Amino acid sequence: MTVLLDQRFERTLGRLVREWSKGDYHGDTIEVWLFEDEEPRRRAEERLLEAGVKARIRSAYKPLVHAFLEEIDTSDLGHVTIRYPVHESADPIRFLSEAYPLPALLDGVEVAFEKGDADLTYKVRCEYRDGRVIEHAVFAPNRLRSNHLGQADLACTGWLKAPALLDGAPGRNGPLETEIEQVFHAVMFTLMTHDWPLQEPYAETIAIDVTIPGIERALGRGDEVMSTREALHEELYFSVLEWFHHQSGRPLDDRGLMPGQIVPDVQAGRGDPHVRVALRAFMPPQDDARPRQELETADAAPGLVQIGQELAALPGEVFGSTSREGRPVRGLYRPGTRPAVLITSGQHANETSGPVGAFRAVRRLLANPGSNIAFIPVENPDGYALHGRLCENNPRHMHHAARYTSLGNDLEHGPEEPVYEIGARRRALELSGAQLHINLHGYPAHEWTRPFTGYLPRGFERWALPKGFLLILRYHPSWEVTARTLIEAVTRGLSAVPGLADFTRRQLELCAVHSGAAPYEMINDVPCLLTAQERHPTPLTLITEFPDETIYGEAYRFAHTVQMATVIAAEQAFAIMMETAV
Repeated sequence: MTVLLDQRFERTLGRLVREWSKGDYHGDTIEVWLFEDEEPRRRAEERLLEAGVKARIRSAYKPLVHAFLEEIDTSDLGHVTIRYPVHESADPIRFLSEAYPLPALLDGVEVAFEKGDADLTYKVRCEYRDGRVIEHAVFAPNRLRSNHLGQADLACTGWLKAPALLDGAPGRNGPLETEIEQVFHAVMFTLMTHDWPLQEPYAETIAIDVTIPGIERALGRGDEVMSTREALHEELYFSVLEWFHHQSGRPLDDRGLMPGQIVPDVQAGRGDPHVRVALRAFMPPQDDARPRQELETADAAPGLVQIGQELAALPGEVFGSTSREGRPVRGLYRPGTRPAVLITSGQHANETSGPVGAFRAVRRLLANPGSNIAFIPVENPDGYALHGRLCENNPRHMHHAARYTSLGNDLEHGPEEPVYEIGARRRALELSGAQLHINLHGYPAHEWTRPFTGYLPRGFERWALPKGFLLILRYHPSWEVTARTLIEAVTRGLSAVPGLADFTRRQLELCAVHSGAAPYEMINDVPCLLTAQERHPTPLTLITEFPDETIYGEAYRFAHTVQMATVIAAEQAFAIMMETAV
C-alpha cells in the first residue's frame, strides 16, 4: 500500500468559536455560513453568546431550504414567491434546482419561482392567510473556483459577514474556506500531482477515506435527505474520474476509461476531519454480511451468497465469467419454444432493485416450459460487494463508487481481452440468440448534487432529481415499428401495477418545477425514451430506470415489484409480437 495523503484539518466551527470567543470581540455581531448540521451550529451560537458575541450560523448547503426549515415562519402560510439567482457563470437552473424539494415540504402552500438577479440572493415574499406579507433575503454563498478540468465553477462555499468591529477593525464580507472544501481540494491536488503510470489501470484501488462532521438531515418527504457527506463522496468520485478522462485526452462521457477502482468512503466524525488517500491492492473477497431474505418480500438488497444460491435453484444451464477481482459472474440459460429473451441486472451495482425484481420475474417465466430465458442477476459483483460494504456506514447514500467495475469502467465498454464481466453477457447471447435484452437499472431516489464543482452533477444533469419510473428502448433502425409496438404493450401491462402511475406523476411534477420539462414521451402514464442505435448487439434493448439509490422497506418492495412486472410484460409482449410476425 502506498499512502499519498494522511492529514487532519481543523474544523471550521471549532476555530470560529475559539477565535471569536476572545474578549476583543465582546459586543460584536457576525453572520456565518458553514457545512454543519443545525444542532452544532446552535451550540456554537450559544457559546459565542456567552462570550458576548451575537452570532447567526446558517447552512452553506441548500441555504433556501434550510431557511424555511429553521427561520421562516411557515404557519398559516398561503403563498410564497421566490426569485432565484441566475448567475452568468452557472447553469440557468442551478439555484432553482438547489431550492428542491421546497414545494413538497410546504404542503398546501402555493409556491411560485421567478428568475432573479445574479447577486447570489433568493428574494422571498411570504403571504399569510391573515393578510401579513413578509419579505426575506436568503443569501446563497458561492464563489468562482478553477476546477480540475481547467474550467471555472460557481461553487458552494462557507462565508463570514462581520461589520466594522467595536475596536475599529474593518468589517468582513467574503468567503470562508471550510474544512469540507479543504478536504476536497487537498484530495484533488494530491491525485492530480501524483506520478501515475502510463498504462491503465493506474492502480487496483484508489482509496479515499474521510471522517468528517457535516449535514445529514432527512426531510420527511419520500427519500429526500440533505447530506454533505454524500455530496462529498459524489464530488470525490466523479471529480477524480473526470480528471483521469481529462489527462488521458478522452471525452468525459467515455465509459471505457479504466483507471482502477476509485473508492471514497466518507464517514461521520465529531471533531477535526481526517483524510487518508492510499493506493492499495484489492481487498480479499469476503462473505457478504447482508442477511438472507425471502425475495418476494425483500426490503433491502440481498447478499451475493444468497444470489448465487437462488440462481443455482433455478432450472437451466449455468454459465458465466470472472470479474476483475476474481468473483464469479453467474448466469443461467433455459431454452424453450418461445422467442429468446436476455434478462440482466446489476450492471451498475448501486442500483439494487433490479436483481430482486429480475429473480421474481424469472421464477414466474420459467414456470412456463416454453419460456426461452437467459438470465444474469448481478453483472458487476465487485461493485455489488463494494456497495454492500459502503452501505454499512451510510445506508441511505447513492454510492456511485460502486457503479462501475473494479477496472473503473462501465462493463459494456470493457476490454476485449481479458474479458472479465462482459463475458457472461456475451455467452448468454451466444447460447440464446436473444433479440430482446431487458436490462434493469435504477437511479437516485433523492437529489444528487456536486456542490463544489457547480452543484448540478456534470454530465448527469437530467438524473439529478427523481422523476418516477421510466423506460428507455434502444432499437436498430429497421426495428422501429416493432419497438413502438413493444413499448406500447409493456406500458399497458404496467398500468396494472397499483400506485405506479401516481408515484411517477408526483415525482415528475416536482422534478418539473426545479428542472423544466423532461425529454420523455408519456405512453400509458409511463415516461419513455425511444432511440435508434446500431451498436447494441440485440435489435431491441429495453432499459428500466427506477429511483432506487438507496431505498429500503416498502419503497424497496415497490421498486422490485415494478421491475418484475416490466420483465413479465416485456417477455409476454415480445412472444406475441414474434409469433404474430411469423
